Amino acid sequence: MTASIEGCARLVWAYHHVNHVLAPADCIVVLGSHDTRVAERGAEVFLAGWAPLIVFSGNLGSLTTELWDRPEAEIFADVAAAAGVPRESMLIEARATNTAENVAFSRELLARNGVHPRRAIAVQKPYMERRTHATFRQRWPELDVIVTSPQMGFDAYPNDAIGRDDVIHIMVGDLQRLILYAERGWSAPQEIPPDVIQAYQRLVEAGYTRRLVPPG
Repeated sequence: MTASIEGCARLVWAYHHVNHVLAPADCIVVLGSHDTRVAERGAEVFLAGWAPLIVFSGNLGSLTTELWDRPEAEIFADVAAAAGVPRESMLIEARATNTAENVAFSRELLARNGVHPRRAIAVQKPYMERRTHATFRQRWPELDVIVTSPQMGFDAYPNDAIGRDDVIHIMVGDLQRLILYAERGWSAPQEIPPDVIQAYQRLVEAGYTRRLVPPG
C-alpha cells in the first residue's frame, strides 16, 4: 500500500467514526454482521451498566449466508451470553437484512415488548458508525441515538477473517452509500468534507471498488 493510499484510507476510516460519548440509555441495539466483535462490544456496553436491555438484530446477509446457518442475531446473542449478558435481558430480532430494517424491526420489537426508548445505544462495525447514525436519524428521528463500535483503530481492526484491503473496499462502499442513500431518502444527509471526498475518489481510482453499488 503506497503512502498516498494509506493516508486516504485512514482519512475515510476516521470520517466514518462519529465519536459519540456513551451515556445512560433505555436500550442497546446491536446490528448484526459477520463481525462478532460487534457483539462483544455490545456485551461490554451492557455489562458496564449503560442500559438495562439489549436487542440483537439481523438475519443472514450477503457475507454471513456463506458463514452461518443461523441468523446473525442468534449468533451475536450467543457471543454476548458467553460474555456474561443474561438471556432475560436480551431481545432477538432475526428478520432484518439491511440497516434500515435493523432500525425498523428493532423499533417494532421493542414496542411489542412495551419499550418505547427515548435514548438508545447502537453498536456497529467501526466503518459503519456514521451510516448507522444517519439511518437512525432518518428512520427514527425522535430517538436520541448514540453510536459505538469495537474500540480499535485502523491498524488493529483487520484480522484473519477480514484483511486490510477488504476493510478499505468496504469503507469506500459505505461512503458511497452515505451519499446515495441520502439522495434516495433512506438516510439523513451527512456533511462530507472536501478532503474526505478527494480521498474517496483516490481510493476508487486505485481500484477499491469491490463494494460499490453498481450504476443504476
